[in-house]
Amino acid sequence: MNPAARRNYWLRFAGAIVLFVIIVMVVDVSTHGAFLQPANIVRVLRQITYNCILGVGQTFVIVTGGIDLSVGSLVALTGVVAALFANSLHLSGFALIASTLVVTVAVGAVAGWINALPVVRLGLPPFITTLAMLQMALGLSFILSHGRPVALQSSAFANTGIGSFFGGVTSALHLPSIPIPVVWMLAIVAVASVLLMRTRFGRYVFAIGGNEEAARLAGINVARVKTLVYVISGGCAAVVGFLYMALFSSGSPQTGTGDELLESIAAVVVGGTSLAGGRGSIVGTFFGALLIGVLYNAMNLLGVDSYLQKIVLGAVILLAVVLDGEVRKRVLKSG
Repeated sequence: MNPAARRNYWLRFAGAIVLFVIIVMVVDVSTHGAFLQPANIVRVLRQITYNCILGVGQTFVIVTGGIDLSVGSLVALTGVVAALFANSLHLSGFALIASTLVVTVAVGAVAGWINALPVVRLGLPPFITTLAMLQMALGLSFILSHGRPVALQSSAFANTGIGSFFGGVTSALHLPSIPIPVVWMLAIVAVASVLLMRTRFGRYVFAIGGNEEAARLAGINVARVKTLVYVISGGCAAVVGFLYMALFSSGSPQTGTGDELLESIAAVVVGGTSLAGGRGSIVGTFFGALLIGVLYNAMNLLGVDSYLQKIVLGAVILLAVVLDGEVRKRVLKSG
């Protein structure tokens, strides 16, 4: 990001944090202190885990000016593949979990690589190529599973899906334990944030999103970088597919095909990443997912109708897009 864009981004991010704190305080007062109870905070973190991880991968793609519409179907496909692969192995315990995770992430990464091929080799719009992958991955997941959930034959994954860390310590302190999927989310957010904000690869991602032709003339291998961002997005979708499989003890072709795509993009946009590319951060995506999770949780606590909740989410996304447009105008005006 250039200095003007960086300054506007962080001003907007600081404003979002202030807005977030105000919303939390209002919601806590409205729910008579129920919202800020430790158990409820952990519940919110658990609820945002899957959309946040998808949003992390989506952030890399959107910063380059692209979009990945296939993540929901890749969750379904990788979950089914993970369950079939795990059932085919004669392993147990950590060996079974590690082998399945590696294969699952590899499948997601290959799907991301396939997503990138038409974009970088033929110059096709990411919207079209990832929409095609959405359909292909969904169809393949139904073929592999015969349209039914593939039940796991091993119970080795149960702890990964529903287990928690530090149960003894937190119990002694009268606090809720930390779900393992939440730890996965925090680790992925930390690693991805360093990768995007502190490495040469991250600078290339921003450069391509800011001006792809200028990045090419500067000697950046645009095709390689754009391919890697789709591979990262596919890998993140695969991690979610693996965690869903562990949670439900099965791989289902219908997992991930609900609101996951919309809410992962919403987390990215609400977190301050520009749909035009060139601006954004992983930390922003985390807070975007958290803000959406807080809104859903608050509306549930206040008994708001589920259909009205979707209207509220849509309004929040619209507001974020409008703010993004205003910020972009100011950046262009400031040169």
